[in-house]
Amino acid sequence: MAGASGRGTGRDGPEKRVFFGLELPVPVRDQLLTLPVPVEGARWQRADQLHLTLAFVGAVSPAQLSSLIGSASQLRAPRFDLEVTGLGVFGHPDTPRNLWAGVQPTAPVTRLHEQLVACLGDHGSGSVAGTFTPHITLARFRKGAGPVRELLAEQQETRFGLLPVRHFALFESTPGQDGSVYTVIRRFSLD
Repeated sequence: MAGASGRGTGRDGPEKRVFFGLELPVPVRDQLLTLPVPVEGARWQRADQLHLTLAFVGAVSPAQLSSLIGSASQLRAPRFDLEVTGLGVFGHPDTPRNLWAGVQPTAPVTRLHEQLVACLGDHGSGSVAGTFTPHITLARFRKGAGPVRELLAEQQETRFGLLPVRHFALFESTPGQDGSVYTVIRRFSLD
C-alpha cells in the first residue's frame, strides 16, 4: 500500500487519500463553530472540516479503495449516541498542537474503531498517534502558538450537542489552499 504522502498515480489510476470517520449533525457543528477565539497561531477548522476520525488509511489505488469498501461493508455494529462535550488538547495547554472537543461515552466509539481496524486488516492504521482518543479537531496550531489553558478551563463542562451514530463514512481528503477538503465517498449503516 502506498504511504500517506499524497496523491500519486498507481497502475490502475490516481490514488486517493482516505480515512473513515463520523459526520457531525449541523446543530453540533454550529455549536462548535461558536468557539473560535483569538489565539496566536491557531488555524480553526471550518464547518465542512469538522468530523470524528475512526481510522486513518492513507493513499490508496482504485483497486485498494474497492477492497476497503468491500471490507467496511462487512462490519456489523450497533447504533449508539454520543454527547459532544468538553475540550482537550494534544500537546501542552501552553504550547498546543491541536485543540479538540471530546465525546461521551467513549466506549461505543472505541469499540467501533477497534472493529473497523480489525475489519480493514493491513489497510487501516487506526489512529494517527497510537492510542485511539475519540475527538473532533477544532483547531491546529503553528509552532510557538499562544496558550489555551483559559479556554480549556472555561469550556471544560460545555455540552455541544448530541451526535447520533447511525452510520460511519469513508472520506477522501484533498489538500487545499485553505486546509484539507473532506468528501464522503461512501456511507455504511450500523445495525
